[in-house]
Amino acid sequence: MKVDELRNLNRDDLTQKLDSLSEELIKLNYQKRIGGLSKPHKFMSLRKEIARIKTILRENELKQENLES
Repeated sequence: MKVDELRNLNRDDLTQKLDSLSEELIKLNYQKRIGGLSKPHKFMSLRKEIARIKTILRENELKQENLES
């Protein structure tokens, strides 16, 4: 997903997507260890997607803190 699409999602959707991507990354790590990994480039794209979601969640937290102050 693109950043603009992620920014339009609410917090619950972002955390749900983060959980599913994390599970997928764990499965890929397992496949890598047993030697049956067919798409090694997926690691980088999954890690980047997870980082994007975490960044957006943190931005939203900071916005809420600034509004409360």
